[in-house]
Amino acid sequence: MRWLAFDIGGANLKVADGQGYAVSAAFPLWKEPGKLTDVLREAINQAPRSDHLAVTMTGELADCFATKQDGVKFILGSVQAAAGDRGIRVYLSNGSLVDPHLVLQDPLRGAATNWHALARYAGRYAQQETALVIDAGSTTCDIIPLDRGCPVVGVVDDLQRLLSGQLLYTGVERSPVCAILQTVRYRSEECPIAQEWFATMQDVYLVLGDLLPDRTNQNTADGKGATVEAARTRLARHLSASVSQFSALDARVMAEQAAEKQQEMLARSIRSVVAQLRAPPSTVILSGVGEFLVCRALARLDYSGDCISLGAQLGLEVSRVAPAHALAVLARESVLSSAQHNNGF
Repeated sequence: MRWLAFDIGGANLKVADGQGYAVSAAFPLWKEPGKLTDVLREAINQAPRSDHLAVTMTGELADCFATKQDGVKFILGSVQAAAGDRGIRVYLSNGSLVDPHLVLQDPLRGAATNWHALARYAGRYAQQETALVIDAGSTTCDIIPLDRGCPVVGVVDDLQRLLSGQLLYTGVERSPVCAILQTVRYRSEECPIAQEWFATMQDVYLVLGDLLPDRTNQNTADGKGATVEAARTRLARHLSASVSQFSALDARVMAEQAAEKQQEMLARSIRSVVAQLRAPPSTVILSGVGEFLVCRALARLDYSGDCISLGAQLGLEVSRVAPAHALAVLARESVLSSAQHNNGF
């Protein structure tokens, strides 16, 4: 079987085959849900040949859907329409891969399970100890405890994960700067910032050099390119300032403050999750476009254990779509395990 895995979010579509192919593409599901089938079909056609699809999602939360149940049903319907004659399996938070019709009978079973797939896959890097998997993405951060290589599943749905600290709804690209900062140091004064969607954390990390500029990427607050110059303009709007009133140094000072606040937020959630474990983690497995944010949060906590970067292990593109990569690997391994069992191994 040739598996292709999808992690279908509200803002990004992530695709991987578990063997090195990995693509993350912006797709604003909440704006254009009717285009999802065509986008999926194009992604399938551009990927290595496949005969089976594995699916997980978080896009059911998009506000184009009245309920999460409606979102799951819609997304699965789009996958079925795009799949052609390919088999489809949906990942559940108990680790099973099931036929879509079983999920359609109880849609919430298929909602937001990508974190569990990543944790199950990442467990192979820390099989004998207490560990954490921390995936820092464009929109959210997942902090998932492992015990002897297995996810510690005390909570399952996203509401419970938010309450426990295992889900932090902040990310290194899409989070609005005004959700991170209330005021900012501007030269010798403290200035309140506009509570408006003028700039995102992508602008912060463009200015700081943690994210690479990309003029073709217009998934920004103002629809202009993801460049350092445009990021500075977007940040200036939070102070109602023109570019002449907001120098490159001003932009950097503001960016450093926002980055520090986000580090504090993540460090606080990590500390909360660690406090619930039977022992401090001896290993942390990092993934996502925001691996650098995780490293800085861990430094704030004086963490001195092992860090395993999936970016270093598998490549940055694979790390960015780590749950999709994990799902493809798990799907392939489940088939091999079943075949060996049936053959008496």
